[in-house]
Amino acid sequence: QVQLVESGGGLVQPGGSLRLSCAASGSFFSLNMGWYRQAPGKQRELVAVISSGGSTNYADSVKGRFTISRDGAKNTVYLQMNSLKPEDTAVYQCNARRSITDYWGQGTQVTVSS
Repeated sequence: QVQLVESGGGLVQPGGSLRLSCAASGSFFSLNMGWYRQAPGKQRELVAVISSGGSTNYADSVKGRFTISRDGAKNTVYLQMNSLKPEDTAVYQCNARRSITDYWGQGTQVTVSS
């Protein structure tokens, strides 16, 4: 069993930055980690993923602005979000995947507005 706790969301002006954190309980090394988001009235979408080996992949809409990283010593994955836009407003959820099993955090709200 893996438990995920997110933090770091909030209100930010367009062009600003936020860093989301997701702390995982249990064994972290074999987990593929990711961030997803869901805006009101829209389906949940993948934002970024990082494999247990450190390979990353991003949605086209966030490439060049967002960076996903992981710290094995802290069992934590981060999402650094720069140059934020109003369309980035959503609930951001952390995901951990081991084999065919998915674990989800509770989500954190990110609002980009002036």
